[in-house]
Amino acid sequence: MLANHLQNGVETAKLIWSRLPNAEDGSDAELDEDGVLRNDGFDGVESLDYEVIENYAYRQEQARRGKLYVWYYVGVKWFFALLIGIGTGFAAVLINISVENFAGWKYSWTFTIIQRSYVAGFIVYTSINLALVFSSVYIITQFAPAAAGSGIPEIKGYLNGIDTRGILLFRTLIGKIFGSIGSVGGGLALGKEGPLVHTGACIASLLGQGGSTKYHLSTRWLQVFKSDRDRRDLVTCGCAAGVAAAFRAPVGGVLFALEEVTSWWRSQLMWRVFFTSAVVAVVVRTAMGWCKTGNCGHFGSGGFIIWDLSDGQEDYSFAELLPMAIIGVIGGLLGALFNQLTLYITHWRRNYLHKKGNRVKIIEACLISVITSVISFGLPLFRKCSACPDSDASIECPRAPGMYGNYVNFFCTKENEYNDLATIFFNTQDDAIRNLFSAKTIHEYSAQSLLTFLVMFYGLAVVTFGTAVPAGQFVPGIMIGSTYGRLVGMFVVRLYEKLNIEEGTYALLGAASFLGGSMRMTVSLCVIMVEITNNLKLLPLIMLVLLISKAVGDAFNEGLYEEQARLRGIPLLESRPKNLMRKMTAKEACGNQKVCYFTRVVKVADVAAILRTNSHNGFPVVDQSRSGETMVIGLILRSHLLVLLQSKADFQHSPLAVDMRSQSIPIRHSLSDFVKPVSSKGLSISDIHLSPDDLEMYIDLAPFVNPSPYVVPEDMSLTKVYNLFRQLGLRHIFVVPRASRVIGMITRKDLIFEDNDDSGSVELQSTSVRGRQRGGNRVRTRNPDVGHPLLNGLLE
Repeated sequence: MLANHLQNGVETAKLIWSRLPNAEDGSDAELDEDGVLRNDGFDGVESLDYEVIENYAYRQEQARRGKLYVWYYVGVKWFFALLIGIGTGFAAVLINISVENFAGWKYSWTFTIIQRSYVAGFIVYTSINLALVFSSVYIITQFAPAAAGSGIPEIKGYLNGIDTRGILLFRTLIGKIFGSIGSVGGGLALGKEGPLVHTGACIASLLGQGGSTKYHLSTRWLQVFKSDRDRRDLVTCGCAAGVAAAFRAPVGGVLFALEEVTSWWRSQLMWRVFFTSAVVAVVVRTAMGWCKTGNCGHFGSGGFIIWDLSDGQEDYSFAELLPMAIIGVIGGLLGALFNQLTLYITHWRRNYLHKKGNRVKIIEACLISVITSVISFGLPLFRKCSACPDSDASIECPRAPGMYGNYVNFFCTKENEYNDLATIFFNTQDDAIRNLFSAKTIHEYSAQSLLTFLVMFYGLAVVTFGTAVPAGQFVPGIMIGSTYGRLVGMFVVRLYEKLNIEEGTYALLGAASFLGGSMRMTVSLCVIMVEITNNLKLLPLIMLVLLISKAVGDAFNEGLYEEQARLRGIPLLESRPKNLMRKMTAKEACGNQKVCYFTRVVKVADVAAILRTNSHNGFPVVDQSRSGETMVIGLILRSHLLVLLQSKADFQHSPLAVDMRSQSIPIRHSLSDFVKPVSSKGLSISDIHLSPDDLEMYIDLAPFVNPSPYVVPEDMSLTKVYNLFRQLGLRHIFVVPRASRVIGMITRKDLIFEDNDDSGSVELQSTSVRGRQRGGNRVRTRNPDVGHPLLNGLLE
C-alpha cells in the first residue's frame, strides 16, 4: 500500500513538473518569469548522463589515446578554468561599473535638481529608475526568459543532475548581464550576486560546448569536452567564479560551490575551482586598480563589495553573547518568514498573474519600480534631520551637494545636518551597507529610522523577488539583517554603557544571521562574511549566529534555494533521504511497472515503435546465453538510439549478431556523434524519417550499449539506492533478483596499483583474487560462469 502511494505521488509530481523551452528553436511557447515553459507539448526536464558510457566506441577511443593526449586533455581543462575566471571577472567588472555609473548619474542629477525643486527631483529620480527597470524586464520577457530570477536554483539542479533547458544558452548570458544592470541600477530591492553565479555558469557552459552555434560564435578547437561529466566540472568552476567575482571572496566562492550547489565533488575539481576563483580575484583587483585612477566615471569605493571592518570593535565580552544569540534567533525567524512569503507570492504569480502574458510582467515590474521610488524618495521627507557629529574630524558631514554616501543632506534646513533615513535609502545598496557597518558612528541612526527602513525594505524585497528580472537575494538579505542587527546594537550600547561596543559589529552579525536563516548556508557564508569585512576577530561570533539562525530556520521550512527549486519543478535530490525510504526496498520502489527492453539484435520497426510509444530515456538490452538463459548485456540510451536511426549506417539485412570478439568490427561512429547539445532538446523521434525498407532491417545494439551499468539487488533498501543516485550522479539503476553465485570479491587492497616502469604497466598489490597461502594450504578462488537473470525493474 505504501509503495503504491509513493508511486502515485511520483507520477503526480512528474505531471506537474515545469516545462522549459528550447530557446534555439524559437518556440512559440510562453515562458513565465523563471523561464519555465507553459505550453501544450509538456516536454519535461531531463536528467543528465553523468555516468561514463563504456560502449565499444568509447573503449576503442580510449585504447587509441596515449599519455600525450591525457596531458593535453588535462591541460585544456586548466586552460578552460583560466578562461572561465577571466570571462566571469570581466562580466562582473562590466556589471559593477555600469550599475555604479547609472546610480551615480541618477543620484547626482537628483541631488542637483532638488536644490531647486523636490518635485522635479522626484520626477527625474522615478523616471530614471523606471527606464532602467523597463529595459531589464523587456530584455527578459522578449529575449531571454530563462535569465529571470537568481538562477541559483536552476544551476543547483544542473549540478544535481537535472537539465533545465534554456538556462545555459548564450542569450541567457546576455540577458543576465544586461538585465542585472537595469534591475540593480534601477534601485529595486534585489542584488546582482545571484545572477553573477548564473553568469559564470553560462560562460563555463559556452566554453565547454565551443560557443554558440545559433549566433555563429562557435569555435571547433574549443569543442573538446563532449560528456555531461566534463561540462558539469566546468559549470562548477563557473559557479565558484561568480561568487568570487560578486563578493571579492575567492575562498568563499570555492566553499559556496562545494556546500550549496554541488552534490558531487573530488579533489582534482577542487584544484581547478580554486584556480578559477584566484584568477577572478586577480582580474577584479586589476580592474579596481585601473578604475581608481578615474577611468570608470562614478565607479569608486562602492563598486565591488568589501566592507572593511578592521578598525571596528576589537574585542567582545561574555555579556554580549546573549544579545548576539538573540540576533541569531531573529535572523532564523525573519529568514524563514521571508522564504515562506516569497514562496506564496511566487506561486500566485506563476498560477495567476504571469499567465496573462508578457505585458502583465512588464507592467508589474514597472509598477514595483514606481512604488520603490516613491517609498525611497518620500519616506525621508517625513524624518527630521540630525546635527552632524563633531567628535571625529575625519568624517565628512554632510556630503557636498550632488554627492551621495554617508551623512546625506536631504530635506534639511541647515547645512550641518543630515537625514539618517535618506542615508540608507538614497544610496546604492553597497554604500548603504557600508554605512550600516561603519564603525565610530554611534548614534548616527535613530531607532525609528532603522525600524521604518526594515519594515519597508523587507516588504519590498518580498514583493520584488519573483518579478521577471534577474534578482539576487544576497545583498537585500545583508541590508535587512544589518538593519535589525544595528537596532540590537543600539540597545546593547545603551544597556552596557561601560563596554567598548560598536553598532556596526552587530549590523554585520545581523546580516550573517538573516542570510543563514534564509539560505541556510554555514561554512561558505561564514568565510564570505569574513573575507568581505576583513576582520578575522569576528569569526567566532559569525559562526555562533549562523548556527543559531540555521537551526531556527530549519524548524519552519527549507532554504530559499530549495523552496524555489521545488516551486520551479526542479526535482533535486536532497543530501539526506526521507525516513520513509529506510523501510522500502528497491523492488517496492519499482512497483508493478513493466520493464521496456530491447533484444540485442532488434528490428528497426520495433525500435521506432517503442520510442514513439513511451518517453523512457534508458533501456535494458538482453540476449540469450549459450545455455538458453536470458541475461542483461547492458543499457542503451534513447539519445543513442535516435542517432543510430538517423544515420542508418548500422542497419543490416540479417538478424545475426556481430562477433564482439573480432578485432575487425567497423567503427562507423565516434563519441562526438552521440553528444547531446547543451540545454537543448536534441534529436526527437518525430525528426527521423524511415522508409518501409528501413523498417524491415535490423540493428545489433551490442557495440553501442553500456556493458557495465549500475545494478542493485531487489532487496536493497531505498535509502542506499538514493545515496548511490546522488553521490554518483546516476540517471538509471537496474534492479535485479538476488544473485545466487559469486565470482569473486574486491577489497581495498585490490584497488591499489603501482607503476613498475615507464611503459605504463601496473602491478596489483593484492593477489586475493588469484589465491594466497594460508598456513601452508593454498586457497583457490572459483570463477564460475554466472548467468544474469531478467530485470525486476529500472529506476529512472
